[in-house]
Amino acid sequence: MKAMILAAGVGSRLGNLTQDQPKPMLDVNGHPILAYILSNLVQHGFDQIVINLHYRPEAIQHYFGDGSRWGARITYLQEAHLLGTAGGVKNAATLLQGTDPFLVHYGDVLTNQDYRAMLGFHFRKGSKVTLLLHQRAHSNSIVCLDSENRVTTLLERPSEAERGQVESNWVNSGVYMFHSSVLDMIPSGTACDFPRDVFPSLIARGKVFGFPLQGYRCAIDSPQRLESARESLRSMAWPGLQDR
Repeated sequence: MKAMILAAGVGSRLGNLTQDQPKPMLDVNGHPILAYILSNLVQHGFDQIVINLHYRPEAIQHYFGDGSRWGARITYLQEAHLLGTAGGVKNAATLLQGTDPFLVHYGDVLTNQDYRAMLGFHFRKGSKVTLLLHQRAHSNSIVCLDSENRVTTLLERPSEAERGQVESNWVNSGVYMFHSSVLDMIPSGTACDFPRDVFPSLIARGKVFGFPLQGYRCAIDSPQRLESARESLRSMAWPGLQDR
């Protein structure tokens, strides 16, 4: 199965930590963030991997190579200018087509989610897009679900006024499962993002579902989150990683 890891970002919110290396290469107890992501994907059958690059791309390419050491086949796509989450996936459309579904994974998100469970849910719902969700109050996104786990509202970086209009602790986790037809809905040749530019029309049509997280998850978007991940993973086995 195919997956894309979004690893092109600069990681400016981490300050000096990303001055000399891209965020997905930050060390978590002896392994880069991207190693945890890749090993969990391969454990669940996603062994054809696309990784988009922009900031200090050589660090990722040198460490992971063609992916064979990880049981995967990695293809790299370099972006001269950042294309956003959806624009980056559109740029990889020819590599992602031909399989349903494919998975998109943010390159700063650590999770040991069982993707087989998420895949089964995706098929049962006949979903075009399935979002991995977790619960947290006062996060930078808000997702509302109906009784069938269909997404009815998705707000990214909502204003206080918007927060007051909805009541939900569900949060976008940065892992998406897509039917390949969604590729045709992404504008070509321009920077664009899934929550802002692609998901609204699909949500309006009732084609987006939310799958609740079943495990650990941490988005490493600050030095504090990086330390939290290091602490959490010291006592956590990560299948497929120990022998790498």
